[in-house]
Amino acid sequence: MSTQQIVESTSLKRDYYHLIINGEKVESSNGATIKTYNPATGELVAEVAKATKEDAERAVLAAREAFDHGKWRKYPINRRSQVLNNIASIMRSRFKELVELEILDTGKSLDTAKGQVSQAIEDFEFYAGAIVGHRGTVNNMPGQFHNYTEKEPVGVCAQIIPWNYPIMMAAWKIAPAIAVGCSVIVKPASLTPLTAIILGEICLEAGVPAGVVNIVPGSGAEVGDYLVQHPKVNKVAFTGSTPIGKDIMGKASETLKRVTLELGGKSPNLVFEDADLDASVDGSLYGIFYNSGQSCEARSRLYVHEDIYDEFIQKFVEKTKKLVLGNPFDKGTHVGAIIDQGQVDVIDGYVKSAIADGAEILAGGKPAAVKGFEGGYWYEPTVIANVNHEMKVVQEEIFGPVVVVMKFKDEKEAIKLANDTEFGLGSAIWTKDGARATRVANEIQAGIVMVNCPFSAMPGTPFGGYKQSGFGRELCIETLDLYTETKSIVSYYGSRPLNPMGL
Repeated sequence: MSTQQIVESTSLKRDYYHLIINGEKVESSNGATIKTYNPATGELVAEVAKATKEDAERAVLAAREAFDHGKWRKYPINRRSQVLNNIASIMRSRFKELVELEILDTGKSLDTAKGQVSQAIEDFEFYAGAIVGHRGTVNNMPGQFHNYTEKEPVGVCAQIIPWNYPIMMAAWKIAPAIAVGCSVIVKPASLTPLTAIILGEICLEAGVPAGVVNIVPGSGAEVGDYLVQHPKVNKVAFTGSTPIGKDIMGKASETLKRVTLELGGKSPNLVFEDADLDASVDGSLYGIFYNSGQSCEARSRLYVHEDIYDEFIQKFVEKTKKLVLGNPFDKGTHVGAIIDQGQVDVIDGYVKSAIADGAEILAGGKPAAVKGFEGGYWYEPTVIANVNHEMKVVQEEIFGPVVVVMKFKDEKEAIKLANDTEFGLGSAIWTKDGARATRVANEIQAGIVMVNCPFSAMPGTPFGGYKQSGFGRELCIETLDLYTETKSIVSYYGSRPLNPMGL
């Protein structure tokens, strides 16, 4: 297996990317590669070494050695904090290059990519500060006993990230894990591995010791399953579809691994009759069409009070039709490409099923033809009316720029409709009535509620779901607990020896 020491480079765009194992750039054990394509054009971006089970094994052993016998988890907290700030600083210095690479790898629009790279940087800064205050407790005890707890890193963590937010999801996973002293093996999605690999290189450059961060892009069925079932892996963190999450949970249970699952969604968006009409229209547009609708918490079920339904839908559809699909690098582009042709087909299949069920297409409804980007993968922002809760398009996650719209008559019905789903990730409420907002937020079965706000994720805000949207919370201080064990230490300081058996 040939290796190449990692050196600092000012260029992030390359023709070839290696695995990162034990602080080295590494070829696949069998020489296999993954080809990555620009979704906006269909053109080849780069080739990437494709990890095998043998490579995954080497990564696990490197992470295990780094955790069991290395120095990272023994560093003083302030030193680990400084390294996380170093990572953020290097990322900021290469912001434009990271944005460019993320766009080439995903086809997302410029503003979208900028926002996600910015948040990835802020994640490391957040956890650099959060870890300083993450500590155990001293507990009240009877008599001459003393009890305190310590937080210890859980160990080696396998982290499996999706294709829709490559660099942001990598930061969500890596930052809290290494902040507490864990070692990680990250398996990026085969469709979008580039910025995760670069982030691994930046971690090493910033002072993370070899073996603490390993990046192994490869097949989920091969590499992902191997990591999930490996007896030397202590925790699995996965973001992706609910069916795969269920499979991971079952396989991880065989070795009683800690598991965090952030899964699918079918998030409701409730617009009440007293809402600020323009703000709710604009926020609702963002809620579904941001990131081309390829978001687990996309507000893809839009419920509007019957008194304002016609006016709201008219404005919403008019603005939907004005959304610009085009060159992802142009500032005027609103909606980027779909990840690949397979996902375009999935989206189109759902839309066709809605039409067959009697739904009405108010905007979009078919793959888009974008001038100059005919080789790419595009879908028109789509609004579907005349739907009911028996339709697949209402109940199942589409993962594309498709929203279904329905009326409701009162608060009770709005809550009922919102909760009529197997998912429980995001939700949104638009109203000027603060009391109503509180009542409805308390009744919605979702991990995230946005009130008069389209943004669901900022460092410090817990992100995760109810029901079949998974469990565990990321992006917040509580995430640190998911990567640590709590050790309880009980001691006796009395002057007389204890004799509990009375002998």
